[in-house]
Amino acid sequence: MSEPVDETPAREGTAPSRRTVVAWGGAGLALGAAAAGGAALLARDGDTPVPVADSGAAVPFHGPHQAGIATAVQDRLHFAAFDVTTKDRAALVQLLKDWTRAAERMTAGAEVGEGAYGGLPEAPPDDTGEALGLKPSRLTLTIGFGPTLFDGRFGLKDRRPAGLVELPRFPGDNLDPARSGGDLCVQACADDPQVAVHAIRNLARIGFGKVAVRWSQLGFGKTSSTTPDAQTPRNLFGFKDGTRNIAGTETERLAKHVWVSGKDAEGKAAWMDGGSYLVARRIRMNVETWDRTPLAEQEDIFGRDKREGAPVGKAKEHDEPFLKAMKPDSHVRLAHPDTNAGATILRRGYSFTDGTDGLGRLEAGLFFLAYQRDVRTGFIPVQTSLARADALNEYIQHVGSALFAVPPGVRDKDDWWGRALFA
Repeated sequence: MSEPVDETPAREGTAPSRRTVVAWGGAGLALGAAAAGGAALLARDGDTPVPVADSGAAVPFHGPHQAGIATAVQDRLHFAAFDVTTKDRAALVQLLKDWTRAAERMTAGAEVGEGAYGGLPEAPPDDTGEALGLKPSRLTLTIGFGPTLFDGRFGLKDRRPAGLVELPRFPGDNLDPARSGGDLCVQACADDPQVAVHAIRNLARIGFGKVAVRWSQLGFGKTSSTTPDAQTPRNLFGFKDGTRNIAGTETERLAKHVWVSGKDAEGKAAWMDGGSYLVARRIRMNVETWDRTPLAEQEDIFGRDKREGAPVGKAKEHDEPFLKAMKPDSHVRLAHPDTNAGATILRRGYSFTDGTDGLGRLEAGLFFLAYQRDVRTGFIPVQTSLARADALNEYIQHVGSALFAVPPGVRDKDDWWGRALFA
């Protein structure tokens, strides 16, 4: 069971803000299971029960696993990868402690430190202020450690887990180094984009002089769901994808496919017990070309009908697909676990649009996020299959890539992100 939301009081001399009151009171009504993916659970807004996903309430920060993985997928994303610029191990440890304390407060709907106003006029405030008056909006903050953090700068070389491999270069990749890699990452998900942006902005501000943003990505329109009774979202091609995604309530599938166990993390890599591995891929979608493609061809490419999302020859979205009825190069057939020796991942992707590409086309696509117990038996075999033969490759291209080891959750107020790694 997840622990309660941090009830850190407001600054002395000030009354708790409305959003802090929501975080203290409203969150405790039904949020224990929200962190486990239960978006259909009820909170209360006055006397009227409302779904947690619509309540603007807080998701518990503390627990055995980090929130933002099996949690019911929120509507918005701000993802940032950081380079560590300090060479001082103690400074990095202190940063992770400071980030943890700030994350506890922001996910509860409270201001960072002493807040956005009321402090010394001669000093910058502890909080940038753009989330004042906003609800917590189910904000989750999830941290990960990239392979380059284990290069020897901080005495961590022998603590790099075996699962934190270098991803192979797949056929068709056109990766931009400026949008790939990173020593650290933070995934901020919320139902209010300003809440997510505020969180990343404040962590970057706290880290000034110790870390620098390497790249970041805004996302909207979640393209997958961890809530079994929710409608599967659609991607920018208009199709439902990932209808068999792992649900936050499926504890057995999570244990089998998502959470690292003690068997996987032994010896000096035991700090990953309860964690996961995150693959982030920025996938450019050539929407203009797709929009000129006949409907029948679109459906053949995915292996689903566009209206319902049903597999070929089936009536409903969640009907078990008959893979042999699909074309050999269809996306669903090639991505299915039965085609990849059972490989299964948990998807939390988002759509994005970033202006134009300078040639009169939208810079749009999918920011793909996948969590798994081991990328060697998860993402890598699936992407190998897709990269070789997927008919969808004519319309997409992978242009950014990163892999991170995601440590277990912060257990209590004395714990901090990465404590076991640096112990």
